[in-house]
Amino acid sequence: MSISTIGIIGAGTMGNGIAQACAVVGINVVMVDISEAAVAKGIATVGGSLERLLKKEKITAADRDAALARIKGSTSYDDLKSAQLVIEAATENYDLKVKILKQIDSIVPADVIIASNTSSISITKLAAVTSRPDKFIGMHFFNPVTMMALVEIIRGLQTSDATHEAVQTMAKALGKSPITVKNSPGFVVNRILVPMINEAFFVLAEGLATPEDIDAGMKLGCNQPIGPLALADMVGLDVCLAVMEVYLSEFGDSKYRACPLLREMVAAGHLGRKTGQGVYKY
Repeated sequence: MSISTIGIIGAGTMGNGIAQACAVVGINVVMVDISEAAVAKGIATVGGSLERLLKKEKITAADRDAALARIKGSTSYDDLKSAQLVIEAATENYDLKVKILKQIDSIVPADVIIASNTSSISITKLAAVTSRPDKFIGMHFFNPVTMMALVEIIRGLQTSDATHEAVQTMAKALGKSPITVKNSPGFVVNRILVPMINEAFFVLAEGLATPEDIDAGMKLGCNQPIGPLALADMVGLDVCLAVMEVYLSEFGDSKYRACPLLREMVAAGHLGRKTGQGVYKY
């Protein structure tokens, strides 16, 4: 299956990042959001990002102009009819995603693949609300999309081999390095990453070391670019806690119990960078 046009639902951080990644390699994009303002903001973000690449001499002015020309902004789902693949990149909310997916499903031709950029919601469950569960798949891009090489391709129970192959080929065409994952809470990366962050909070709570030394230890000893506590502040402590709660309820295993210190900090409103205070002050 040849993919020349991709539809993207959501012009926010993930949506406009995916749009840019597609446009720079010659794929046409239809980026849909609920308001003209949201669409304009998404396209402006891509423009700013391409401008920075131009200043660093990573692309030419002609490259920038060609990439921007490939992105069409819209508030109408009807414009998705020209796409061979539609990626839903809306907020991480099950009910919202179901509403959007049903809308896409009712409009685009029966042979179009639908993907979700979810980082935590069951692909099998989302596939089941469409009339084409065999053509439904997870494409979990990582932020910032334009910099991060990884895409987790998540197969639901119903995903066909042909769908998987088409999406894997497309991810490689974007210059990404895809990994294939079975449907399970947190998939692969977050399943390992968030419990590691949670364990760092246990280490902190037990007073084994200062936050600075815990982060330095993991950076210098495990070659991580950022320590787990600083990363928690970047992700948001409330997000880390919510993910741990999903794991505990889905797996029913006490090893996914959230650290009481993490709960306490979220209760205090110390959520990290977005509130100016988490493990560290900002």
